[in-house]
Amino acid sequence: MARPRGFDERSVLEAVREQFWNAGYAATSLDDLMQVTGLGKGSLYAAFGDKHRLFLKALRNYNEVSHGYLRKELDSAERAVDALRAFMMAPVGDATGAAARRGCLMANSTCELATADPGVLAESRRTYEATTAAVAECIVRAKGQGDLPADADPLEFARSLLAAQQGLVFMGRTGMDIDTLTATARSLTARLLPES
Repeated sequence: MARPRGFDERSVLEAVREQFWNAGYAATSLDDLMQVTGLGKGSLYAAFGDKHRLFLKALRNYNEVSHGYLRKELDSAERAVDALRAFMMAPVGDATGAAARRGCLMANSTCELATADPGVLAESRRTYEATTAAVAECIVRAKGQGDLPADADPLEFARSLLAAQQGLVFMGRTGMDIDTLTATARSLTARLLPES
């Protein structure tokens, strides 16, 4: 009979996620993972497999939580165009600039690993396609409310917004000061989603 786990999997995944997010995949060692989780090598590997599988599980968990939050934000706004503007401004939502410098775990991981890691590439594609679909649905709603041109293609528009937003994420990772990054985000948002 298998012995029940003596730890909370969600807490472990959160600790692992933070470690990978702060240091990146390559710079995170097994010792780092044992330290942040308080688990030994045997417990970690028995529960999650090797470092790579643990990373993919933590990344998938991050993406699912983030997607749930995105859907809630997009769906709950009275005017869909306001939700789209908030989506564009999200990378500069922290006035200190700390979040912009830290970036997004999915974007960071894509840059670090997707060209050499099929698992990360697949997760990146899955995540960005899901995000594009959610934003496209919001665009359809904004068109119905008369805030976007009736002839705008929802998927093409959604890809454009996602590309622009991820560009802001990347610029934040370069260390661009928060005032310049915020001004850039406002300018980009005004061009892509102008006030009527």
